[in-house]
Amino acid sequence: MQEFKEKELLKKQILKTCIIFVISFLISLIIWLNIKAIYGKIVTNIATHIVLIFKEVKIENISIKEKDIIKVSFVPERYKADIVIDMSIITSTYTFNVPLTFSIIASFYLFLRKKRIFLEVIIILFIIHILYVISFEGEKLTRVMIERGYEDMNNIKLFIWQFFWSFMDNMVIRFEPFLIGAYLYFRKD
Repeated sequence: MQEFKEKELLKKQILKTCIIFVISFLISLIIWLNIKAIYGKIVTNIATHIVLIFKEVKIENISIKEKDIIKVSFVPERYKADIVIDMSIITSTYTFNVPLTFSIIASFYLFLRKKRIFLEVIIILFIIHILYVISFEGEKLTRVMIERGYEDMNNIKLFIWQFFWSFMDNMVIRFEPFLIGAYLYFRKD
């Protein structure tokens, strides 16, 4: 009898979790499509200013080129350069998983007692996106500035930026929902 009640309770919890997942996915998708450009501009602004710590460049301009594309222009400071290095950052390349990630976060609502964990995962998600843009800009700037002679050839520096970019692009961003889900699972009390 006790086992039957536990199975029924488990079925109800699974059903509630699935309903929360589907509803939160639809809601977060609708909301996300409307705020993605603003979020991308904020992330790009923060990340671009952090890149200035690592690279000898100035920011010429940051603008939204299209709804999903942010154009960043840099000017190398070395040798009083008069060239502009433009790059386009497509917001969708690092935010395509956000509605799914929010759905997974919402699905854990029934199982987590400390609700501040939700704030933690949103901060982690924001930091992941900032690191993605930093790695993208840093790798591209390093490559272009070495090619054009504004930085000395340094294979180790180039390798580090390329590895950082590849790791963020191919591993972290692709598995972001599952990394966040694993964090929530192991963080639960």
